[in-house]
Amino acid sequence: MHSGQNHEQNEQHPRAGTRRACLLSLSSLPALAAAPALWLGAPTAAHAGGQLEEPLMDSVRSALSAAVIDLAPPEPLFASTEARLAYLRWLAEMSARLRTRKPDATVRREFLQTLWYEARRAGLEVSLVLGLVQVESAFRKFAVSSVGARGYMQVMPFWSRLIGDGDAAKLFQMQANLRFGCVILRHYLDRERGNLYMALGRYNGSRGKPQYPNAVFAAQKRWHFELAAS
Repeated sequence: MHSGQNHEQNEQHPRAGTRRACLLSLSSLPALAAAPALWLGAPTAAHAGGQLEEPLMDSVRSALSAAVIDLAPPEPLFASTEARLAYLRWLAEMSARLRTRKPDATVRREFLQTLWYEARRAGLEVSLVLGLVQVESAFRKFAVSSVGARGYMQVMPFWSRLIGDGDAAKLFQMQANLRFGCVILRHYLDRERGNLYMALGRYNGSRGKPQYPNAVFAAQKRWHFELAAS
C-alpha cells in the first residue's frame, strides 16, 4: 500500500494494536513566547540541538526497541465512516498547507499519512509533530544538523545503535525517521511525566531553555486542525 520511499527518493539530496500498547506502556516508567524567525524560516539549514545519549534501563531499551522494530507500511484504521471522513478532510487541508514545501502530490500525501499514523501510534498530537518537523528540518528528508542529527525529525544516529539495528542510514528513510522521532519524543514525555515543555527540551538537547519548546509550539499553530478521534 505504502510507496513513500520510492517517491521520496526523487527529492533532492542535500550535500551535506500490540505495538501501540508497547509504546504507551512506557508511561509507567520513571508548557509562550514568539519563536525565533531563524528556526521557522531558512529551508537550507537544520537547527536541531540533538538528543543526548544517556544510559537506558534494560526494560526501557527493550520497550523502545519493540516500538521501532516493525516498519510495515502504515495502514490507518478507523472506528467509523465519520472518523475516516474526518481524516480525509485533515489530509486534504494539510496537503494544501504543505504544498510549497513538498510540491509532488504523491510524496506529500504519503508523508502526511505516515506522520499521522506514527504520531497517533505514539499518542502524540499530529499538529505537534508537524510543528516539530517544521522547526527541526523544514520538511527536508535528508537534512543533517551540525551535530549529526538526521532526517525529518533530526534523530541522532546513536538511537539506531541503542534501539535499532545499528544502521544509521535508515534514519533517512521516511517512515523509519518519523517512527524513531515519535517514539523518542514519547519516551521523553513519559520521562518528564507528561510535561511537554521539558520533553521538547530533552528532544532538542536543551532541557529547561525556552527557545526550542516555544519555537515548536509556535510552529504547531500552523498545523492545527480539528480532527475527530478514530
